[in-house]
Amino acid sequence: MRPHLPTPAYVISDAHIGAAQPEAERTLVTFAAGAARDARALVINGDLFDFWFEWRRVMPRAGYRALAALAALREAGVDVLWIAGNHDCWGGGPLTDAGVSYHVGPWRGTIGSWETLIEHGDGLRDAEDAPYRRLRAVLRNRAATWAFRHLLHPDWATGLASRTSHTSRNMRPRDGGEGLRSVALARLAAEPGLDLYLYGHSHAEALERAPAGGVYANPGAWMDCPQAVKILDDRVSLVRVEGRPRITGELRR
Repeated sequence: MRPHLPTPAYVISDAHIGAAQPEAERTLVTFAAGAARDARALVINGDLFDFWFEWRRVMPRAGYRALAALAALREAGVDVLWIAGNHDCWGGGPLTDAGVSYHVGPWRGTIGSWETLIEHGDGLRDAEDAPYRRLRAVLRNRAATWAFRHLLHPDWATGLASRTSHTSRNMRPRDGGEGLRSVALARLAAEPGLDLYLYGHSHAEALERAPAGGVYANPGAWMDCPQAVKILDDRVSLVRVEGRPRITGELRR
């Protein structure tokens, strides 16, 4: 059976909890409580945490309130899909214990009536991301993950990860997100049946109809501005969610 998420659905990305200002987590918790009254699905398109790793009986303390908020959403009947990002690609037990559906790699299915493809966006640019793709192969290697889990104390491991994560976290694409936009538009042109293509990662918000007819959307970085992509059966919107929700862009089918 093909994956399906109901609407209204919200998509957020790149909160980087643990490195972002504390307000980013507080706003996320408030948003999750409000979404329980409106949403039927929430998609976290990667990098909710600046660093996430799970030991056998230990997990990072940063962001526990956000994880509790996601568990409460699930208990309220909201579907929660988490797409692994480059900062939180080692998920597992505590996330699934909270009822979250954790997914590594592209997610393909339907959101409402939209044929949808979701990717965090890391490693997709051909030339610029080639060094990172080699590093990612090492970071996600089973032997490397085993060594990180068993040979380093969690405090040391977390400190090491936090010190080394600032490069990608603080990176703003020199092209203003144009590289990922080009990848998205090329994919939409190659697949006329694809209605909606969602990214995060670039920290550059986007909502654009491709010449082929599909829609490319990116909520931008929550850590910079609490914003979500909202999906209804007949439209996709960019919504600022801090304070009173405000639509900043909208495309109808």
